Amino acid sequence: MKYWLITGISSGLGKALATSVLEKGGFVIGTFRNQAQVDEFNSQHSGKAFAILLDITNENEIETCVSQIISKYGKIDVLVNNAGVGFVGAIEETSKEEVKKVFDANFYGTLHMTQAVLPFMRKARNGHIVQISSHGGIKAFAGFGIYNASKFAVEGFSEALAQEIAPFGVKVSIIEPGPFRTKFAGNGLGLAKNVITDYADTAGAFRTKLQSVNGKQEGDPNKAAKAIINLVDSEHPTLRLPLGKIALKTIGMKLESVKSDLETHRATAENSVY
Repeated sequence: MKYWLITGISSGLGKALATSVLEKGGFVIGTFRNQAQVDEFNSQHSGKAFAILLDITNENEIETCVSQIISKYGKIDVLVNNAGVGFVGAIEETSKEEVKKVFDANFYGTLHMTQAVLPFMRKARNGHIVQISSHGGIKAFAGFGIYNASKFAVEGFSEALAQEIAPFGVKVSIIEPGPFRTKFAGNGLGLAKNVITDYADTAGAFRTKLQSVNGKQEGDPNKAAKAIINLVDSEHPTLRLPLGKIALKTIGMKLESVKSDLETHRATAENSVY
């Protein structure tokens, strides 16, 4: 039986993944930010799962959380860094405090949790780290730049990490969902407090569009959860897993754009060497 540590299981993809893992006979260790939710989860799933209180932006809490889990269960087979925040605002509109809040959750929270679990997986010569990124971790959108930057950063360190820990038998997978029916575009979405009218047709339009599709997104979190489990259970899991037709389209657009620029400047690049 695999022991899964999944951050942020109160709703959305995290909740769907926790439910699917339990249905397949795995053991879920899930994190919440609310003690009442922790108590309710533990009451409902006694002996089959365990919830723990954790603020992913608090590095000390992360260290304590992982230590408690290892002391109680002896191992973590799969880490899913799911907890995070959404944010919309033009780059000029966004304050330093707003940037910090996004990066503390999406980048530093993911990084610190990964670093906390790695020593145990490396010692066991076994494990799988699953990073929940986004199609926005590959392609940026006007109005989504700070969120994009946080997910680009996760993708960057995770791609390097996969190479570093492969000799230890520890795997890394980056999940890149498109729009899914979660609370991401609802109560979970942060908005820049400063609004500049000149960005109404770019960042402003994106903000309006994102809020308008809340609850109507194409992606089914339950299907995404099953796809993630299938990836973890596969003999040779890939580094990346895009999810949804929109993710396929937008990631494909980014690849074509990069390829086009590469070919346009090929002669310049080749002639620039000494």
